[in-house]
Amino acid sequence: MIKGRCECGQVRFEVAEVREAVTICHCSQCRRTSGHLWAATRAKAFEDLTFLQDEGLVWYVSSDFAKRGFCKACGSSLFYRMNGEEGVGIAAGCLEPPTKLHIGQHIFTKDKGDYYDITGDAPQLETY
Repeated sequence: MIKGRCECGQVRFEVAEVREAVTICHCSQCRRTSGHLWAATRAKAFEDLTFLQDEGLVWYVSSDFAKRGFCKACGSSLFYRMNGEEGVGIAAGCLEPPTKLHIGQHIFTKDKGDYYDITGDAPQLETY
């Protein structure tokens, strides 16, 4: 089991398996909600998550097609879920090491912030 949590611990969970490749999203919405960029892995089904504590978990409807889960106490950005999809994006940074994850791709690179460069060998997609 892979464990994860928010900063204050009011949201704690386990997930049996996640995708090893992390997707880094540079879109303006992800940058605003996370403070920089969104780095996420994915669980195949939302039902694969077991919440050990979800007292702080709230969902924000961020668009017509998706919602984001975060902790209402500490503000940690934890989840991203497209409407109608079984899977759920999980913030790579909230998982306890060792994660064995690696950067798989960068998406929405045309929208990236003007204060940083994208480095490394992972594919860079202008959109998604």
